[in-house]
Amino acid sequence: MELKSGLELHQQLNTRKLFCECPSVLRSDNPEYVINRRMHPVPGESGEVDEAARFESLKKTEFIYECYKDNVCLVDLDEEPCHDINKEALGIALKIALLLNCEIIPYTQIMRKTVIDGSNTSGFQRTALIAKNGYIETTSGRVGIATVCLEEDSARIIKQEKNRTIYRLDRLGIPLIEIATDPDIKTAIQAKEVALHLGEILRACNVKRGIGTIRQDVNLSIEGGKRIEIKGVQEPALIQKTIEIEVERQKELVKKGNSVAEVRKANPDGTTTFLRPMPGAARMYPETDLPLLYISRDFINEVKKGLPRLKSELRQDLEKQGLNQEMIKLILEENKLEDYKTLLNVYKNPNLIAKLLVLWPREIAVKEKISEKKLKELLHLDILELILDNVRDKKIDESHARAILTDIAKGKSVSEALKIEKADEKVEEEILKIVKEKPGLSINAYMGLAMQRFKGKVSGKDIMEILKRIIK
Repeated sequence: MELKSGLELHQQLNTRKLFCECPSVLRSDNPEYVINRRMHPVPGESGEVDEAARFESLKKTEFIYECYKDNVCLVDLDEEPCHDINKEALGIALKIALLLNCEIIPYTQIMRKTVIDGSNTSGFQRTALIAKNGYIETTSGRVGIATVCLEEDSARIIKQEKNRTIYRLDRLGIPLIEIATDPDIKTAIQAKEVALHLGEILRACNVKRGIGTIRQDVNLSIEGGKRIEIKGVQEPALIQKTIEIEVERQKELVKKGNSVAEVRKANPDGTTTFLRPMPGAARMYPETDLPLLYISRDFINEVKKGLPRLKSELRQDLEKQGLNQEMIKLILEENKLEDYKTLLNVYKNPNLIAKLLVLWPREIAVKEKISEKKLKELLHLDILELILDNVRDKKIDESHARAILTDIAKGKSVSEALKIEKADEKVEEEILKIVKEKPGLSINAYMGLAMQRFKGKVSGKDIMEILKRIIK
């Protein structure tokens, strides 16, 4: 049976709240005050009551809101109209939309989406359509990006009882970017690929990181079945598994003629459970406290100037410079790209720089039993620049760089570690002794023995010149 699927990603942005000046900081200490509320549904602009809102109201739940004085204000409590939209958050949303090849909407109406499960004190969530008609490329073909919206996050649930739910308002109002794809995804594997690609774009921008900062929903249907929305699929690998299991469940329902459009919750094992009926269009109506949102061409051009490059693009650049996959992975994982570029301006040897920056420090830390944190403090960027300065000026040979790092890691001062002995009579005598101890070896074999003996304190060039004189 043919699968049609699309993804919705909700990612918190790392800025202040969207419609007030409160910081977006979550707290774990006891609240400073609480308020109690109950909610009931009202008709939307069309005069209809949303079915999902009606469903929630039947529960007759009391809502308790835990608050703090520093990150909860009258806007969060729905006691004051919202302020102008956070321009920094809007800029990040535009950046993400441009990376998704979207058309920016110059004028947009901020909307209210009815939500009466208590997660918004106002009974609605503010959302603004920022861009549309984008796309990303996958190995199985192009997947359209239907919309990119900027909206406010809900309050976080602390405790749920039979007729009472406790929320904390520190999360309410944190900016969220919502990315919705078209139903172009044809397989569970492709869904995973799309999720990974979208995640890469989000991480390239100023988004929050960590548990709870991103939420992923899956919409799917099969031939002859109704649309199902699956909320809260956490990991890309779980997206694949959840879709595969849900498709099998839908096949059975279609056979029995029991397919129903509904919202379901994702479980950690890939299964799903019923959450609520599918919401309708009646839940949306305009935000009356704010004018139309205008996104100027100048603002868009300003955002374009600061568009980040994706890791996949950076990886290609580093490959062209001759770095292997291990080096590239370490540089990108440890966020050392800017340091790499800085050192490349000092000395044009990508492989040596990558080894100095990410590979050798790890190996030295293991061999010398030094913590990586301490080693990073010892081998900071200024030290690496100084070593490369000496290599560039031919004061030391490239082959000495690792030994110098090791000496510094062991406690030698930088000046001591950089002292390289010049070949003199004593050095020549020592090399002659090596040759006499093991006659008949090749010049390269003697070179290796001499390098081991001097441990990087005599340049390879000087050793080779002496060996050529001795071995004729």
